[in-house]
Amino acid sequence: MDFFMPIEKTPGVWHITRCKTKGKEVDNMLKVGEKIVKYRVPVFILSLLLLIPSVIGYINTRINYDILYYLPDSIETMQGQDILAEQFGTGAYSMFLCEGMENKDVAALKEKLEQVEHVEKVVWYDSILDLSVPMEMLPDKVLEFFNKDDTTMMFLIFDTTTSADETMDAIKEIRSIAGAQCFLSGMSAIVTDTKELADSEIAIYVLIAVVLSAIVLAVTMESFFVPVVFLLGIGMAIVYNLGSNVFMGEISYITKALTAVLQLGVTMDYSIFLWHSYQEQLGVFADRKEAMAHAIEKTFKSVAGSSLTTVAGFAALCFMSFTLGLDLGIVMAKGVVIGVICCVTVLPSMIMIFDGVLEKTKHRALLPELPRLSDFIIRHYRIFAVLLAVLILPAAYCQNHAPVYYNLDASLPEELPSIQANNKLQEKFNMGALHMLLIDSSLPSKQVHEMIDEMEQVDGVKDVLGLETLLGSRIPEDMIPDSIKEILENENYELMLVNNEYQVATDEVNNQIAELNTILKKYDPDGMLVGEAPCTKDLITITDKDFRVVSAVSILAVFVIICFVFRSLFLPVLLVAVIEFAIFINLGIPYLTGTQLPFIASIVIGTIQLGATVDYAILMTSRYEKERSGGRSKHEAVRIAHRSSMKSIIVSAVSFFAATFGVGMYSNIDMISSLCTLMARGALISMVVVLCMLPAMYMIFDKVICKTSKGFKGAK
Repeated sequence: MDFFMPIEKTPGVWHITRCKTKGKEVDNMLKVGEKIVKYRVPVFILSLLLLIPSVIGYINTRINYDILYYLPDSIETMQGQDILAEQFGTGAYSMFLCEGMENKDVAALKEKLEQVEHVEKVVWYDSILDLSVPMEMLPDKVLEFFNKDDTTMMFLIFDTTTSADETMDAIKEIRSIAGAQCFLSGMSAIVTDTKELADSEIAIYVLIAVVLSAIVLAVTMESFFVPVVFLLGIGMAIVYNLGSNVFMGEISYITKALTAVLQLGVTMDYSIFLWHSYQEQLGVFADRKEAMAHAIEKTFKSVAGSSLTTVAGFAALCFMSFTLGLDLGIVMAKGVVIGVICCVTVLPSMIMIFDGVLEKTKHRALLPELPRLSDFIIRHYRIFAVLLAVLILPAAYCQNHAPVYYNLDASLPEELPSIQANNKLQEKFNMGALHMLLIDSSLPSKQVHEMIDEMEQVDGVKDVLGLETLLGSRIPEDMIPDSIKEILENENYELMLVNNEYQVATDEVNNQIAELNTILKKYDPDGMLVGEAPCTKDLITITDKDFRVVSAVSILAVFVIICFVFRSLFLPVLLVAVIEFAIFINLGIPYLTGTQLPFIASIVIGTIQLGATVDYAILMTSRYEKERSGGRSKHEAVRIAHRSSMKSIIVSAVSFFAATFGVGMYSNIDMISSLCTLMARGALISMVVVLCMLPAMYMIFDKVICKTSKGFKGAK
């Protein structure tokens, strides 16, 4: 395989050699290249026409803004959510706070809220007793649940799910009805704010990535018009990818936000390689069309092989139980494949069509060759080898102990209405996560009371509200309205609310949930504890397992591909070890700085960085293999491999950095900002580690490499 490798300047040498070894394969791909060059205008027109169905597909792909939606259906908390929706008509729910309002005004507002489409019920004090009945008739815990000082709270129940479009539309209408002294909290409100914020920023993400990538390309490439052609070609591939997502029905907003930026950064290498290959072939063939046909043939062979590692990295995400990984993995693996196809079809056509403009805008590349730096690195290879040996274990430790957060609203700006409402709920009512209990409706009343008493003794539990609580000693059962009974009980289940003061995703609430579940199962083995906090606790358990599975699958997949490509048993160990060291450093830095990462970052970044940057190591190894098998000495082979690949690795890494860094700095959604910042930093770290550490591995393990690799038969 040849990755970004300059060919020998002797006319025809490279091509003749390849023809002798892979005659039919080369001839077939060369014929394809000749067809693409011949029909470049129809190919370009077809590529433009394909944008139309792609845009239609993009518009018709629904975006999901609820992270908890991607939990597996098999877990108890998700099954409980289904029971709430199917048997109680309870989908999403929210807390609605009113400050400084008279009871009659609150009642009037409640009537308006009940008219909002998909608001199933609005539960307040007057849902239990008429306003003419003194509030003191209510049990103290119920009274305190709805009122605190000058603030009163309603419990809104929707007939649609947390992230349904209908629920978000209802949230917007409720906010338009409510005044400035009203606050709407809950997951649905957070999802709605996330949608509005993400939708307002995504176009800017793409603009930032395009502008910064264009600057890098203008500096590092030989023509000022090259960035335009590259970005148009990659842009088409991105649109095709986003449009083809329509077959999935919907994708996550995180996938949507990252796809364009990530695909731009990952597939830029392929465009750069085609351009370099074309420029080199112009030195071999006088006819530009023939040169491009050979460039396409060479590019496809090399890029098809190198892209396998990237596809494998993204495909590993599909093994996550938390199906957001499947969502991102399918979209990005598909994007890489589409990027490769566009690189050898659309991009060559555009280069040939705009060949005159490209020639007129040529300039000397501003990025110089760096022979002295290369010689310095190779001369001091022992120092870099020692650094790798000394730092790899501490880096792995830091990665494993980097702080991670799971509280989804922690990734959003404080000024969002839903975040302000959640803060107000905590401030006024000292209310954290609200749990829901589903118990057998035939459970004897005595046991239910005993269970409630035990649960109210658990740390952080303020009270448990259910039919038994509402009845108390002052309200006869026949005074409870049927509408309230329907909310809290049916022939199969009784629903109870557990009001507590701990926040979602904290150690305190997770310990509390474990204790509550123990008590619940003692009285009702089939009972369920559901809600945002129990779902998040499951998320923590599931993603912790996913991290290990995805890491193992991605490493194994990349290992096997490298083993097959180089026909070597030892080279894959070296290459994966070097890139894993870079990943350890990248994910270990937050441990040293005390920076909390969103949970998804710790799972997907290692896989993305491995798949996207292992190509740097493959590039250098390909040239090392070629020179060593050609009879050059160990030192000479390493020197040539390092010098010839150094500039290409730098251009590739800086392009990836440019596509992601600006987005990381700009985004107000920490989930997206952290992912882009880690990808940007990871590209630079992988670049430095490969350029400094990998030559040292060649020098030290050269004999082992030659003995365990078929491609090094000619090594001396």
